[in-house]
Amino acid sequence: MDTLTAAGRTGRLLATLVAGALLLAGTIWGVDDDFPFGPFRMYSTAPGPDEPAPDTRVEGVESGGAVVPLTERNTGIRRAEIEGQMAAYQADPSRLRQVADAYASHNPGAPALVEVRIVVRREGVRDSRPTGTHTDETVARWNP
Repeated sequence: MDTLTAAGRTGRLLATLVAGALLLAGTIWGVDDDFPFGPFRMYSTAPGPDEPAPDTRVEGVESGGAVVPLTERNTGIRRAEIEGQMAAYQADPSRLRQVADAYASHNPGAPALVEVRIVVRREGVRDSRPTGTHTDETVARWNP
């Protein structure tokens, strides 16, 4: 094996210092979008031991009244995409039309949806244990 040259050592040292400085700056001032040089808070926080645990779902209602869970499998849209833009859907529920359109294109023989809604179920928790209770809140609703 050959030994590393002085220029090689200097290059590696500089790269290590730059990466370290980026990680430090990202840790102090960064946001999730700066990952991997910023914090990734998605899993770093949790509700308190007595706070309800939220679970978001998207539902469609067919013309006959049947409720259809709208999932990645039947729409091509991941739940994380919906959750990540929750405020935008709440501010403009007509954006849920895109979910209805995606469902229609993935399920050409299915009945048309007359409503699409985002529902947040809050599972009851006491001392970090599920209580078996829950409440549902519709946070966005779109009707064509």
